[in-house]
Amino acid sequence: MENTAERKKIVFSGVQPSGQITIGNYLGALRNWVPLQKEYNCIFCVVDLHSITVRQVPAELRRRTRELLAMYLACGLDDENNIFFVQSHVPAHAELAWVLNCYTMFGELSRMTQFKDKSAAHSDNVNAGLFTYPVLMAADILLYQTDLVPVGQDQKQHLEITRDIASRFNGIYGDVFRMPEPYIPQVGQKIASLTEPEKKMSKSDTSGGSVSMFDDRDTIIRKIKRAVTDSGSEVRYAEGKHGINNLMTIYSCFTGRNFAEIEKEFEGLGYGAFKEAVGLAVADAVGKIQEKYNAYLADKDFLDGLMKQGAERAALLANRTLSKVYKKVGFYRP
Repeated sequence: MENTAERKKIVFSGVQPSGQITIGNYLGALRNWVPLQKEYNCIFCVVDLHSITVRQVPAELRRRTRELLAMYLACGLDDENNIFFVQSHVPAHAELAWVLNCYTMFGELSRMTQFKDKSAAHSDNVNAGLFTYPVLMAADILLYQTDLVPVGQDQKQHLEITRDIASRFNGIYGDVFRMPEPYIPQVGQKIASLTEPEKKMSKSDTSGGSVSMFDDRDTIIRKIKRAVTDSGSEVRYAEGKHGINNLMTIYSCFTGRNFAEIEKEFEGLGYGAFKEAVGLAVADAVGKIQEKYNAYLADKDFLDGLMKQGAERAALLANRTLSKVYKKVGFYRP
């Protein structure tokens, strides 16, 4: 492999086009990708293959695929210098996943936390794809000789198994895959539910605990005003104060103020005034993104062209790795 000092490092990341993109997805992922594009070669994927481990309504899945691409762009990602594509448009993802399945141990997959969680949540559909999900994710990453993967704390286990699979394969066949490293932002890496602040904010939440990037202004403010807080009324970040800590994290991310500044700003004002300020800050920021999003979404030809061009560029890189893998494992090519 070439010396990493002589090449611009590659960042790969993807989001599923299922459920509603939340401010948690924005603060924990999309927003943090923006500064990366200046320093790295970035590849951003709409991971639709992953999404069907849970039953989807086909028409909604197609619509959300375009919507997610438009949201990528609205959040500040550059369509000229990055690669954007839809996972199912590049067959190498599914092809490499099958090969890597044969180099992944059953015991490794059975220990994955997300499999246990999703199996409990979708007990009527515990399918094999849900079980081998981490292998497809490993294929996504390893196809592009990725150096850095932006991940939240809850995704670190998936990156660890990716590294284990790559190490096992390299140990047998030589240096085929580059070892990816996690990129974990220091602030806003995990935004919690407004109704259950000990749990992550989820795209599939219907209880009012998630703020969608598509919610209107009044809905955003109303949801945050109803957010669960803690006993007391002092706006202070403290151990065990999950509700107020979560709101302070959200406010910090949208305003750029640190916790000490927030505590001083709301000293003596209580939770009511603080929630109102958080709601306004979120609504203002999301509203600006929605304006850009609507403009991108209205231009179907542009989005379709971007998908097609992105898939072609991604396939060139992916097929290079896949060809090497096929040769290493002994697949015959005339």
